[in-house]
Amino acid sequence: MFRSKSTSETGPDVVLIGAGIMSATLGTLLKELDPALTIAVYERLDVAAAESSDAWNNAGTGHSAFCELNYTPQKQDGSVDIKKAVNIAEQFEVSRQFWSYLVENNVVSDPHKFIQSIPHMSFVWGEENVDYLKKRYQALQQCHLFKGMEYSEDPEQLKAWMPLVMDGREPGQKVAATHMELGTDVNFGALSRALFDHLAQMEGVSLHFNHDVRDLQKEADGSWQIKVKNRENGDKQTVNAKFVFIGAGGGSLPLLEKSGIPEGKGFGGFPVSGQWLRCNNPEIIAKHEAKVYGKASVGAPPMSVPHLDTRMIDGQRALLFGPYAGFSTKFLKNGSVFDLPLSIKLNNIHPMVSAGLDNIPLTKYLIAQVRQKPQDRLEALREYFPEAKMEDWELEIAGQRVQVIKKDPEHGGILEFGTEVVSAADGSIAALLGASPGASTAVSIMLNLLKRCFKDQIDTEAWQIKLKKMIPSYGQSLLNNPQLCNQLRTWTTDVLELREMETV
Repeated sequence: MFRSKSTSETGPDVVLIGAGIMSATLGTLLKELDPALTIAVYERLDVAAAESSDAWNNAGTGHSAFCELNYTPQKQDGSVDIKKAVNIAEQFEVSRQFWSYLVENNVVSDPHKFIQSIPHMSFVWGEENVDYLKKRYQALQQCHLFKGMEYSEDPEQLKAWMPLVMDGREPGQKVAATHMELGTDVNFGALSRALFDHLAQMEGVSLHFNHDVRDLQKEADGSWQIKVKNRENGDKQTVNAKFVFIGAGGGSLPLLEKSGIPEGKGFGGFPVSGQWLRCNNPEIIAKHEAKVYGKASVGAPPMSVPHLDTRMIDGQRALLFGPYAGFSTKFLKNGSVFDLPLSIKLNNIHPMVSAGLDNIPLTKYLIAQVRQKPQDRLEALREYFPEAKMEDWELEIAGQRVQVIKKDPEHGGILEFGTEVVSAADGSIAALLGASPGASTAVSIMLNLLKRCFKDQIDTEAWQIKLKKMIPSYGQSLLNNPQLCNQLRTWTTDVLELREMETV
């Protein structure tokens, strides 16, 4: 077990950069596993989870692969590949277990503040898309993680599931949908803040808001020297820590580059901004109770899958449609327009240029999205809500997502639409890059990080016992054990008090 000799002399054992769901999850796991660890959190904004973890920005669906069609691509032979969906669904179950443990142990007092039950649906129209959705449904039925999913092409059944989507639709249009009652809505901003509130009360934890990490340097003894600036008064300080986690969302890549670790070389980032249409009519909001996902447009990034989305935000029921993609050179919503150009280095310029040349359709799509007028957005909304009126909706700016660009022997560089943990060989530093399904699988991502960076501790009897207490399926496969999966789903449903979403 590593530990600094003196907190006052050498700083905390662990520094977490960024106060989003990833740092909140890792910090909570570490303090549960070893209460004696000292942790310092540095966040450049004045509140936790104000970037991508915030519900109005990106996080909130509770990605469990029940309805997200981008996780089940159709192969050349027409079959549907469900491997990614199965993996995400299993990881989401792990998240539910950890959250249930937190609720049972009063780390989070009220589950309704961050999670609610809401059906997850996929909806398509047209002969080809209906054929795809049916094949997807049939493939998913082979896996018990998707037990309870329903499929229908009956307009009356679809109208019962989602009246807003079906009312006013052209008669005779070929349509189909799947319905998963087990779906949830998760407010990751609320969850993050609840976890940080708990951490702030624990001995050995300090939270520093309005503090910007400017540089990192590895010391001869293997520790890290971190340079921090107080954004309120301009004061600068140097902090030393044995382990550093960079969980700063779009801000992670520049800090990873500054760390200078060999494992971080060659990585680039491609920022994608987003917008929502937010419903302001309570009568319409009350008529829709589902997350309805469709198919992405040709050339669209996977996270731009359109959806008519019921959410609970700040105690109020909300209805969003989008996201509409856009482009900005900022890596954070509150970032700088120079973020992208300053991230280009000699070691990543080739992968970034190669990835750019391979993704020209994406560039064209983003340019078209940026040039959209209000009427264009309304027409896209009417594909999912035929009777939509512009006066019932207003534009809401979402967060920034920075997609990972990495070296590739064959193509020079590839653009990836997932999450990636980059860690030093000695496990002294790790950074999280990428976006979706990020927040929903945060627990699994952080467990994998512990295996990489806390190798000496994770296999100890004390940590193993505690991990299995926090996550009952730890070390076992839910995919290969249907009985265990069903038992744990029943437990988490009861503990998290998952029932129909209520309007407060």
